[in-house]
Amino acid sequence: MEEMEFDLLFGLVEENKLKELKAELIEMPYADIAEFIMLIENEKTAVKVFRILPKDISADVFAYLDSDSQEIIVRRITDREIQLLMEDLFVDDAVDFLEEVPANVVRRVLANTDKETRETINKFLEYPDNSAGSVMTNEMVELHDTFTVGEAIKNIRRTGVDKETIYTCYVIDKSRHLVGTIPLRRLILNDEDTLLTEIMSDDEQLISVRTLDDQEEVALVAKKYDLLSIPVVDKENRLVGIITIDDIVDIIDEEATEDFEKMANLRPSDDEYLKTKILSLAKNRIPWLVLLLVSSTFTGQIIEGFESKLAVVAGLTACIPMLMGTGGNSGSQVSTLIIRGLALGEIKTRDYLKVLWKEIRVSVLVGLVLALVNVLRMIVLRYTIGNDASDSVILVVSLSVWCVVIVAKIMGCTLPIVAKILKLDPAMMTGPMISTVVDAISLLIYFALANALIQF
Repeated sequence: MEEMEFDLLFGLVEENKLKELKAELIEMPYADIAEFIMLIENEKTAVKVFRILPKDISADVFAYLDSDSQEIIVRRITDREIQLLMEDLFVDDAVDFLEEVPANVVRRVLANTDKETRETINKFLEYPDNSAGSVMTNEMVELHDTFTVGEAIKNIRRTGVDKETIYTCYVIDKSRHLVGTIPLRRLILNDEDTLLTEIMSDDEQLISVRTLDDQEEVALVAKKYDLLSIPVVDKENRLVGIITIDDIVDIIDEEATEDFEKMANLRPSDDEYLKTKILSLAKNRIPWLVLLLVSSTFTGQIIEGFESKLAVVAGLTACIPMLMGTGGNSGSQVSTLIIRGLALGEIKTRDYLKVLWKEIRVSVLVGLVLALVNVLRMIVLRYTIGNDASDSVILVVSLSVWCVVIVAKIMGCTLPIVAKILKLDPAMMTGPMISTVVDAISLLIYFALANALIQF
């Protein structure tokens, strides 16, 4: 939303013109209203603005607020207001809210929720974190397989107002088994006497996920089949809920953030950066840094083992940072592509040999180009700044560059796939981790070639 419009709203708040403020707010999208409330620094004022919202939109706005703002509002409003809010809030939004707030807030909210809704929420809270069951809602259109189109439309008119979405309807049998789906458009375009079983999508066309499936798998299914919602079934194939597109987008955003954090060797955190305490940030970073620090011991030991020879031959020591940097960067390039491919389902573990063969060919070409560039670089340095590197040193360094690039790219495509096979997150095998492994291998290659080609 434009900053000028928020300035107008803040002006109305300061002047306490609540009637004019309410008139402005009800014309705005719910997400923008929520953004405005979250920008109000005074908690009492933020709650006052939330309270002036009409009952029919307050729950929708509440769902867009971050967990801190939701907690502030719930702590300050009355029990009766909580009861009304929970009546209008969709179950999945209520579950998301309750998962983020302290236990005392949860108890107060549930105490002011009707028994049926409370039982449903408690059931959803029992599902494992990041599972399909934990992000689904049970507010969907259910149609029995004995219905005609006319009966189905009447059912939607009677119950649809309380459903999160009516674009896709779900057909169940008398035992609640999911037997098919019907887009609302197909219902409208068919005769009223037509049986649902004649027009519904079923068998091979029926796409669903199970309650315990990982939410990342759910997002991949939605992406693959271009779904606006996904039915969720239990182990007996009974329909228990759906996951809608707004939650799928949140899952994609959450999983992408988690992958980025792991790729930077950070422990994943659900909190926003500015809201995370310094101690928590430090705790998230220290474990990997300690591991990488200890791992670098091997690199130091390799250099120390050849220290006497490095002192004899001019030019070898100066090329170590370049060689290690080239290897680390080459490995990181590949690992990033492989990790992304694994996350999107474009690469499977069974594709490892195809990936390996492709990267070997790429690395041979890339390594050859870099080796030739290094030859020219060292010759230019010899005649411009008087570098003492001999022809044999130039040969060793250039051959090392070529070999290191090949090995680094092989490691870059191998480690993420191995992690996937071992049920680990492939995102762990990138950046600093690849660099640490490749650094040690690079030095071993470098000194092995130096031993073979240079007379010490």
